[in-house]
Amino acid sequence: MAKERDEKVVATNRKAFHDYAIEEKLEAGIVLKGTEVKSIREGLVNLRDSYASVDHGEVVLHHCHISPYSHGNMMNHDPLRPRKLLLHRKEINKWLGKTKQKGLTIVPLRIYFSPRGQAKVEIALARGKRQYDRREAIKDREAGRELQRAMKSRREKR
Repeated sequence: MAKERDEKVVATNRKAFHDYAIEEKLEAGIVLKGTEVKSIREGLVNLRDSYASVDHGEVVLHHCHISPYSHGNMMNHDPLRPRKLLLHRKEINKWLGKTKQKGLTIVPLRIYFSPRGQAKVEIALARGKRQYDRREAIKDREAGRELQRAMKSRREKR
């Protein structure tokens, strides 16, 4: 897990973990323009409603909002432009077949910088949760918290 300590996480899509059941994860490079990289380094990224799709044999990230660079000029980028993700052909074909199944989609989980300074996106193959699944996940989380509180209070009594 030394790899995770070297990564600088810029943005996380916490809503994806709430709305989707994550089945498979994958790391992908992202094609960016110059001012986009600077904006990402400043942490001006929002992954909330973003998703990825396979278009013409390429994986494209949609609705990922990267704010314009604060010190940029007229050469700044469009904040919501589609951005190409860099994956191997074999991975693209595998995920294309899986996304054609009912209910599977590709969602970005986080954007981070690798130890080499390259911007990366962690994408996941996910299945949408039903409302009762979300409620069940909340109940499980609450039960875990109650258990931790009980264990902590028991340890403090000793």
